[in-house]
Amino acid sequence: MSHRPARRARRATASPLFTPHGTDRASRKDARRRLAEATTTAHAAAAARPAGTEPADNETPAPLYPASGRPGPGSARGNRLRLPTHCMTTAIAAGAYPFLAEGGLGAEGIYIGRDVHAEASFVFDPFALYGKVDGFTNPNVLLAGVIGQGKSALAKSFALRSIAFGYRIYVPCDPKGEWTPVAQALSGTTVALGPGLPGRLNPLDAPPRPQGTSEADWAGEIRKRRLLLLGSLARTVLGRDLLPMEHTALDVALDTVVTRADTDRAPLIGDVAAALNNPAELDKTAGAMSGRLGDAARDLAHAMRRLVHGDLAGMFDAPSTVAFDPGAPILSIDLSRLGGSGDDTALVLAMTCASAWMESALTDPDGGRRWIVYDEAWRLMRHAGLLQRMQAQWKLSRGLGIANLLVIHRLSDLLTAGDAGSRGRALAEGLLADCSTRIIYRQESDQLHAATNLLGLTSVEMHAIAHLNRGRGLWKVAGHSFVVQHLLHAHELALFDTDTRMQ
Repeated sequence: MSHRPARRARRATASPLFTPHGTDRASRKDARRRLAEATTTAHAAAAARPAGTEPADNETPAPLYPASGRPGPGSARGNRLRLPTHCMTTAIAAGAYPFLAEGGLGAEGIYIGRDVHAEASFVFDPFALYGKVDGFTNPNVLLAGVIGQGKSALAKSFALRSIAFGYRIYVPCDPKGEWTPVAQALSGTTVALGPGLPGRLNPLDAPPRPQGTSEADWAGEIRKRRLLLLGSLARTVLGRDLLPMEHTALDVALDTVVTRADTDRAPLIGDVAAALNNPAELDKTAGAMSGRLGDAARDLAHAMRRLVHGDLAGMFDAPSTVAFDPGAPILSIDLSRLGGSGDDTALVLAMTCASAWMESALTDPDGGRRWIVYDEAWRLMRHAGLLQRMQAQWKLSRGLGIANLLVIHRLSDLLTAGDAGSRGRALAEGLLADCSTRIIYRQESDQLHAATNLLGLTSVEMHAIAHLNRGRGLWKVAGHSFVVQHLLHAHELALFDTDTRMQ
């Protein structure tokens, strides 16, 4: 089979001398002759030019055609330019036009930085996007990235810039004390808790009664919150779920303490621990259904004693020394004095108590839009009691005007909540499912498959998160993907710098 083109096939020759199809042999021969003569003349002129007379590189060459344009029919003036139709497959089209990017999320929101693919500014505001973007069902955000890639700077700058939009920031757990300079710069409030510090918080404080709620209904709501808090603390210390009789013991002990407490003073955890440590009184108060309730509450009494006489003594066993200011732009709980020994239990207990103390602001439907930042949240994943409290709060985020920001190092941190099918794993995966926005900074190569499975990343996205530079992250917002370079002002960079000791 011959592969030579047919005689009458239209051919065009691409060479130093372009010869269009349809030209006869004599014309092509004459064109080659004139090209050879022009080349010879140019070489002779270049050889005859004296040294040092070469034209400058920046010298503008003389125009090839006059100002009126190219003369003759080749000018295409007055005619319609016609090009042959070109057909290609979609695979070729994707290679021919690769530089396509989404138009962003709009111009309404907080400035984050630069959209790398679109070469445009990138703004983000979950409250503005809610109801406007398909699939954006909640304002919660997950932020993950290895150490040193700038995820903490992103969280802090986002909080700082949100103040200009009238939002308030609450940090229930600051395990490194990095939010204290930010709160001071914004004239906010910081409560430092730890051994030897004067700060005290009573997690059993009753928040102000909302308007339109009766006294009886509000008393029942406060009682339910206190029982949930005490149950979370007991489960964290004991490392297991409570037995039915232990739930009853907490119930009876709390009612006993509330009945005896003064109307002007909220009950204390120490009072509850003392009531649990009095078996005879528990059996007497429970009446006929006690069933040796005092003996069943023995482990509970020892668990509560840690908050009164253990390593958390002096922090949550006295009336609060700080009054909650709902008008403060930012409130952070500095727990940097805790958790340094490698055991995160004390830190988790302190965060549980601090979160309960802040509920007076979080559950106020008239409190405006608020951000709740859980920094270093990987420490919390192994404690199902705290995860349960967080999930309950996240479910109410839309109704309360709250956006939660969960900051972790690796996506596999979510898997440390428990084995597959366990309650802790289900709670952790539920928190991820309730985040319509996922921000992923660079991940190590051994974490790529876990990130891909948990977030449903494409192969291109998986390859991207392995090679992201500092400050650059993959933003997945309700099915839309962006690669964003976070940009910081010089003052922000100085305020958020966490590498001072390494320099």
